[in-house]
Amino acid sequence: MKILALILSLSFLVFIHELGHFMFARLFKTRVEQFYLFFNPYFSLLRAKKFDGKWHLCFFSRQAPEEFSQHPEKTEWGIGWLPLGGYCSIAGMIDESNTSADSLPAEPQPWEYRSKKAWQRLLIVLGGVLMNFIGAIVIFSAMLFVWGKETLPIQNVTQGYDYTETALKNGFQNGDIIVGIDGKPVTQLSDALEQILLDNTKQVNVIRDGKKHNIDIPKDFAKQMLASQATQFATPRFPFVIDNFAIGSAAEKAGMKVGDSITALNGVATPSFSDFVKEIANKQGQEIELTFYRSGKEQTARIALGADGKIGAVCKNPALIYKTEKTEYNIFESVPAGIVQGCETLTSYVKQFKLVFTKEGASQLGGFGAIGSMFPSEWNWIMFWNMTAFLSIILAFMNILPIPALDGGHVMFVLWEMITGRKPGEKFLARAQTIGMILLFTLLIYANGNDLYRWLSSKF
Repeated sequence: MKILALILSLSFLVFIHELGHFMFARLFKTRVEQFYLFFNPYFSLLRAKKFDGKWHLCFFSRQAPEEFSQHPEKTEWGIGWLPLGGYCSIAGMIDESNTSADSLPAEPQPWEYRSKKAWQRLLIVLGGVLMNFIGAIVIFSAMLFVWGKETLPIQNVTQGYDYTETALKNGFQNGDIIVGIDGKPVTQLSDALEQILLDNTKQVNVIRDGKKHNIDIPKDFAKQMLASQATQFATPRFPFVIDNFAIGSAAEKAGMKVGDSITALNGVATPSFSDFVKEIANKQGQEIELTFYRSGKEQTARIALGADGKIGAVCKNPALIYKTEKTEYNIFESVPAGIVQGCETLTSYVKQFKLVFTKEGASQLGGFGAIGSMFPSEWNWIMFWNMTAFLSIILAFMNILPIPALDGGHVMFVLWEMITGRKPGEKFLARAQTIGMILLFTLLIYANGNDLYRWLSSKF
C-alpha cells in the first residue's frame, strides 16, 4: 500500500510539474516535442500523438512510428517504464532530455525555446515550480474545505508526553507538558518541535507534577536528534482503556470488558499505556494480576499469559480519549487558509534544509524508501493528500535550487543573461547540464544508499 501511494503521489506531482512547463511553452508558441510521465530509456509503454484530427497510439515501442516524425509541430505524449520522474522536451532547450548542443539546428527557429525573449524563457522554466506550489495550495485548501482541521492541543493531553531518549538526556522527563518556548505560549506539539529544532530555542517551559519547570536547550540539540535517528520527539501518554478484544483474548476470558481502564500490573502503577507495555515486557507464560477501574470502582483480574505475553486487548485511540479542536472552513475561508498553510509549510522546510549541510543531517538523507515510509500502511485519503501536498512543496523548493539540470539552474542562467545582457553559449549550457545530471545522480545514489543501509541495519 505504501508503494502504491508513493507511485500515485509522485506521478501526480511529476505530471503537474511538467504541465507547468508545457502550458507556458505553448503560451509563448514554443514547440513541445515530448511530454512523458516516467522516463523511457530504450522503450516506452505508450506513445500518443494527435494529428489529422485523431489520436494515434503506439504501445510498448522502442521508437516512435515514422508517421509521428511527419508532424514535428505536434507533441508526443507518453508513459515510460522507469518511475523516477518525467520530462517535458521543449524544442531548442538543453535539459535532461537533450544534453547536446550539437543536436540543435545551426540557427534558432522561431518555435524554439532559445529564440524566445528572456522573460518568456524565465516563465517557461519557472512553470513547473509554480505549478507544484500552486498545486500544494489547492490540495491544502480542498482538504480544509472537505475535512476541516482537527488538532490536539498540548495542554489537553493531561498525562503529558513520553519523550525520545535524546530529549530525556537533555532534561525532559516523561509526563512533561510543554506550555511555552522561551517564555512564549505554545499550543501545538508540531509548532513546539519546529521551534526547538529550527529556531535556536534556548529554553522550553513545561508543567511537571503540577509545577512549572524550565529546561535549557543546548545549541546542538537538533544535531543530537538527527544523530539519534529518532522518528518522533514526543508521543502522548494516555490511559489503557480497553476498546475491543482479540479473538481468544486472555483478558476477556478473565472477565474484563470494553471500557475497563487498567491502572496497575502486579501492584505496580501503570497510569499510561506506555507504562503498561514496559511493565508487561518479558512476562510471557506468567500469571499476572491487573488492577482496573470499571464504572468508577477498582477491581482486579488474574490472567495467565501465553507464549506471546499479551492480554489480547486493544487500547482505545487517544484521539477519542483527549479533547481535540476542530475548525470548519467554507469555500471562501479555505482558500486563504490553504495559502497560509502552503507558505508555512514552505518556510518550515526551508528552515529544515540547513540541517542537510551538517554531518548528522547528511547521514539522514533518504530516497524513495524514506519517502514511501512516510505514507500509512493502510489507505487513508487525508494522509495521502496531506503527504502529496507536502511533497509538492519539497519538489518546488528542490527544483528552484541553482543547480544545473534543475529548473533553478536554468533560472540562474536566464537571470544572468537578463542582468548582464550576455547569453551563455549553448556548449557551455550543455556541459553545465551534464555536470548537473552527474551531481543529481550521485545524490540520488547516496540518498537511496542510505535507505538500503538503514534497512540492512534493521534486519541484521
